[in-house]
Amino acid sequence: MKKYSLILSFLVLVGITAWRFYDLMPQTDSFTGKFSVENTLNHIKRISEKPHFVGSDTHKEVEEYIISELEKLGLKTETQEGYTTGDWGNLSKAKNIIAKIKGTENGKALVLMSHYDSSPHSSLGASDDAVGVGVILEGVRTFLADNKQPKNDIIILFTDAEELGLNGAQLFADKHQLKKDIGLILNFEARGSGGPSYMLIETNGGNKNMIESFAEANPQFPVANSLAYSIYKMLPNDTDLTVFRENANIDGFNFAFIDDHYDYHTVRDSFENVDRNTLRHQISYLIPLLNFYADYDLSKIKSEVDYIYFDVPVFNFVYYPFSWIIPMLAIAIALFLIIIIIGFKKAKLSVRGVLKGFAAFILSLALAGIIGYFSWTTLLKIYPQYQDILHGFTYNGHFYIAGFTALSFGICFFIYARFKKVETQNLIIAPIFFWIIICAAIATYLKGASFFIIPVFGALGALYMLLHQKNKKPQLLFLIILCIPAIWILAPLIHMFPVGLGLKVLVGSCILSVLLFGLLLPVFGLYPNKKSYAYLGFLIALLFLISAHFQAEFSKENPHPTSLVYILDADTNTAKWATYNNVLDLWTSQYVKTKDSVTDKNSNFSSKYGTGFTHIATAPIKNIPIPAIEIIKDTVIGNKREVTICITPHRNVNRLEITTDSTPLFGCKINGISLTDNYLKNRDSRLLTHYISNNDYSELNLVFKANDKPVLTFYEASNDLLEHPLFSIPPRPENAIPMPFVLNDAILIKKTIKL
Repeated sequence: MKKYSLILSFLVLVGITAWRFYDLMPQTDSFTGKFSVENTLNHIKRISEKPHFVGSDTHKEVEEYIISELEKLGLKTETQEGYTTGDWGNLSKAKNIIAKIKGTENGKALVLMSHYDSSPHSSLGASDDAVGVGVILEGVRTFLADNKQPKNDIIILFTDAEELGLNGAQLFADKHQLKKDIGLILNFEARGSGGPSYMLIETNGGNKNMIESFAEANPQFPVANSLAYSIYKMLPNDTDLTVFRENANIDGFNFAFIDDHYDYHTVRDSFENVDRNTLRHQISYLIPLLNFYADYDLSKIKSEVDYIYFDVPVFNFVYYPFSWIIPMLAIAIALFLIIIIIGFKKAKLSVRGVLKGFAAFILSLALAGIIGYFSWTTLLKIYPQYQDILHGFTYNGHFYIAGFTALSFGICFFIYARFKKVETQNLIIAPIFFWIIICAAIATYLKGASFFIIPVFGALGALYMLLHQKNKKPQLLFLIILCIPAIWILAPLIHMFPVGLGLKVLVGSCILSVLLFGLLLPVFGLYPNKKSYAYLGFLIALLFLISAHFQAEFSKENPHPTSLVYILDADTNTAKWATYNNVLDLWTSQYVKTKDSVTDKNSNFSSKYGTGFTHIATAPIKNIPIPAIEIIKDTVIGNKREVTICITPHRNVNRLEITTDSTPLFGCKINGISLTDNYLKNRDSRLLTHYISNNDYSELNLVFKANDKPVLTFYEASNDLLEHPLFSIPPRPENAIPMPFVLNDAILIKKTIKL
């Protein structure tokens, strides 16, 4: 009977883990009222029919569609247009769409925000960010249909040029008069096409009032924790909401989903690939928060106090102040020491047994960590085509996460099987000790993760039970209950880190798996047949890795990101074909071949991940009109020289990038917009990028030392290589798509001048 109860306990723990992932987001329409998912889907479908990046004809069509939908709701709509460069050195002419629902009182306003541009040049932008636009449009329609009179003004803001450098958000935050009225922003975003939507906070102060009000609004499926909040505050963030926090000290919530990362910024970011449960999750945030914050006193949203917070079943959301971190850590340490003393006094713990427990745990951590550390580099050697998925999350990435997690658990079971004569209570000491050390470090360096102490308390309770068991019959049900916090908190993180950051961080999943195993030892340590569970883990890992292998090749369903660029060097009157692909398919190899592999850093163009050309080959010279580069002002005043250059395209172009040598610059303007001193000080050779609308000219103004002679290189690009009449490029095969994050399907002209 005991054997079957232990097997049942394993199945229960697996079931709890599955429930945790199932419970992350709604599986059905959990909201009530007049909200229509069908209407939302219609908006998404309409907006994402074609790529709609800034400067494209479709971009204008999407703008007109959104304005017409707002006007159908009876809202007066305005647009705000202007140049900005953001902090990325990217100039574009953004056109924001703004509407307002007037409140009955004169308090701070609530903003519902999303961006409506897609990423250049092939992304359909369904998830990023037609979902956000569609959810807001339908949410506003529902709100108005209920004849609600909000106390606060509700501003609907659809920003432009988010993908180019948060330019529309900067335009609004810097220049729009409504900025001064804003109390809180709800921003809806995406970096994939599925998975749970994570709540992330943007604030310059503390999060206390934001967390308390969020909990009071009571969204049904909150997925949020202060670990993500703390990490997010440490990273160089890149959402529109960041601009409002940095430039205007306005607080807000981001709601963003990041799974199915392989669709991000590609033609696969389509209406068909939008996860309907993910859409429901975004809706489940908007409805209660819109209704709540429409009447909330937003002047009270600011705080200097920070809270720990995390989502849990039943209670939805748990939070407590940072001031509890040290007391809770101290209590855990005290309990740990007291329980150890009791264990030795009762002769339930032994020095030999505890040391063996440390050996088992350290060996498990080391072995799983080493395997995880080399996992991605090994996969790249076996499957070199993965190098062409630039963000590092492959189509079969979920299989790798599951496989290496199962492998890590298998390793733990296998190693602990070698210590089967060591009683469970002795084995638990090491993982609790390590977790307390981790929590102590977190209390100093990453306070937002201090809720990790919660499962430690569960493990301490389980250890106490084992020390007081009679007749070696522990209450298995209570031990399982005490293990639930560990599963609930850690299991999603094992999955989330490689999904969000790429498979290069599989090592994090492996180490977290061992740390989770350690907290589950109160149950797993009782298993007499650990080796059988080890073999089960290895078998599951093998099955997932085999499944991943059979999906490693590119196909129509999982297409190969490919790239091709034609480079005309106007300085030398030569031309080249170039690609960013490490593995050439039949389409790219028509123009470049492996034997032509050359590193020509002077021909590289800026890209999101710093990707450079991998293969370059000689190309025929085509009669492509070269831009006119004219010096219209050249003045020396004292020890400074000021030069103004006008760059006028002689063809339809999308992008102009300018690089310089190492000459220091005192100032730089592009179309009258200054680049910040901080940007100029920290930039690399790239000076700026102008994303061009309406084939506009670029007017560059530079200030530098009078005796300097800077060298400028201009790269003018158009995204029309496949359609240009001077070329006969065949369409990509069905198993290929344009590679995102790089210049692609483009005609690039290079021209250098020395001032």
